[in-house]
Amino acid sequence: MTAIDLRSDTITRPTAAMRQAMADAEVGDDVFGEDPTVRRLEEMAARRLGKPAALLVASGTMGNLVAQLAHCGRGDETILGDQSHVFFYEQGGASALGGIHPRTLPNQPDGTIAIEKIEAAIRPDDVHFPTSRLIILENTHNRCHGTPLSPAYTASVAELAAAHGLKLHIDGARIFNAAGALGVDAAELAAPADSITFCLSKGLAAPVGSLLCGDEPFIRQARRVRKSLGGGMRQAGVIAAAGIVALNEMVDRLAEDHANARALAVGLAEIPGLAIDPLAVATNIVYFQVTTPGLDASTMVARLAAEGVRLLPTAPDQMRAVTNCHVTAEDIQRALAIFHGVMR
Repeated sequence: MTAIDLRSDTITRPTAAMRQAMADAEVGDDVFGEDPTVRRLEEMAARRLGKPAALLVASGTMGNLVAQLAHCGRGDETILGDQSHVFFYEQGGASALGGIHPRTLPNQPDGTIAIEKIEAAIRPDDVHFPTSRLIILENTHNRCHGTPLSPAYTASVAELAAAHGLKLHIDGARIFNAAGALGVDAAELAAPADSITFCLSKGLAAPVGSLLCGDEPFIRQARRVRKSLGGGMRQAGVIAAAGIVALNEMVDRLAEDHANARALAVGLAEIPGLAIDPLAVATNIVYFQVTTPGLDASTMVARLAAEGVRLLPTAPDQMRAVTNCHVTAEDIQRALAIFHGVMR
């Protein structure tokens, strides 16, 4: 039988409608601003996130890097969570390429950073210190169980940032998952931020691409930064066409992924030797621990793979499963049966 791939929602493949749209896409030179399909996607993205402008980039990592380089100068400081994707998984690009200093603060279990800790981390105007310039939040928060950040929390961080002359960027790779889980519009979650990225290539199932959204002066600067990073794509309409289909057809179905993730979490909680709090699962990301003596996550993942379920080990005793559009409710039940067999 076909393997059930729960490693990530990045493994999604483009739909038939996306493939057709890519084949039919009208294209031009995007660096010259002449690709009509890219322009249409950017206008759609800006409108969906409630921002004046948007920029197509190759990946979420590139979008977050472009945002940091556009907001900050060399020697400036960003304030971000110690479990954030930007800090954990993006190779220190802002430091390596922009000379930007990260100030990490502890993420709470729900993905937030305590407001008082953010305020205490903002540097006074002193020649000994870097200049605090940017606060970065992540919504949903990958390493904190895919938890969505509420509009109220984001607004409180934005208010603090503005009071101290800082900007706020949201790594919103899965912002539409957050919106669906909270029952709000994605624009409401993005409204307090000066900039936000979101991915087309995760739950929305497009093959490649992310959007960086903000006001028009910011996006003009971001476009310059993107070019300096080698991200000025030419006939990028063939990519953008799939992104248009993703925004039109794939956002509302994310609720199915959330339901499947909850079903998986409830089932895993019933298996001896595994530990999970199903109430911690709010979107499509499921973290759980193996508690059987002598069995570690890597061994467990290898055994599951041999039986047709693919996961990622994320710590010696921890694994991650991510539901996506290729995983059905029936697949979840089959995966749980395989878990039971492996644990026996």
